[in-house]
Amino acid sequence: MTHHRTGRIVTRAALATALAAALGTGAVHTATAAPAAPSRAAAPTPSVQAHATDPDGGWSQDGLHLNAGDNKKVDAYLARARRAERSISPQVRTAALLSHAQLVGFDQRLKSPDSLKRKIATKLKETPGQSVETSLATLNDAVRYTLQWPTGQYTHGVTVAAGLLSSWGNDTHRWSNTWGRPKGYKAVNSAWRAPRSGQLFEVQFHTPESKAAQLETHKLYEEQRLPSTPPERRRELQAQQDAIFAAVPAPAGAVHLTAPAHRNPEPVATHATTT
Repeated sequence: MTHHRTGRIVTRAALATALAAALGTGAVHTATAAPAAPSRAAAPTPSVQAHATDPDGGWSQDGLHLNAGDNKKVDAYLARARRAERSISPQVRTAALLSHAQLVGFDQRLKSPDSLKRKIATKLKETPGQSVETSLATLNDAVRYTLQWPTGQYTHGVTVAAGLLSSWGNDTHRWSNTWGRPKGYKAVNSAWRAPRSGQLFEVQFHTPESKAAQLETHKLYEEQRLPSTPPERRRELQAQQDAIFAAVPAPAGAVHLTAPAHRNPEPVATHATTT
């Protein structure tokens, strides 16, 4: 995805104004379940839920387990992710503001300890011999965001938001565009590496319909990925998810959305109206 100097230019002054606004109350249109952060120097770090720590310092849940040493390493990773989030969130909020996106679920931008540990424990169980460090290095969504646009604005919105994130020095680590896939999940899921902290973070780009389908299929997906779920049940769960996503309309041009080709330190060209 290459950015051209056409249409309005998001100037440095406009970016600075938007960044300041994004740190204030109500600057970004968020879903009702995730109210905008109060005005302060940086968006607040969400509260971290208590997790299932064993008496020996390990972690156990849903038949999965981390020993005390691995559990401590995951806790240290979570602490680093929380620190990194403080500099990542202002950029994502600003990109949402300038691309006219709804920032969905902002209060859940940090993956809960139990959810993250369940994911790492599953990786370790599925890949015997793999270290917890290797598993953590591949984790994209300890810090995660969702940007959403109406179907008619989606393709342009993704182009603008991704271009801005790239221009600020975030490297595209992964770009998964499934709009052209005949079955299953529909959206663009991207992972980025922040320039200062090196923290990987996820940004999902949705329409209201694709986000609603994701929420509707979440419990099905959670059951499907449990190690205890039999193969026949997994196939049944996948078929149910496919049917739900089949009803999601694909925005015009969405199948052609690709990751930014390179970082652009200059102001990003966009047709979006700035304030």
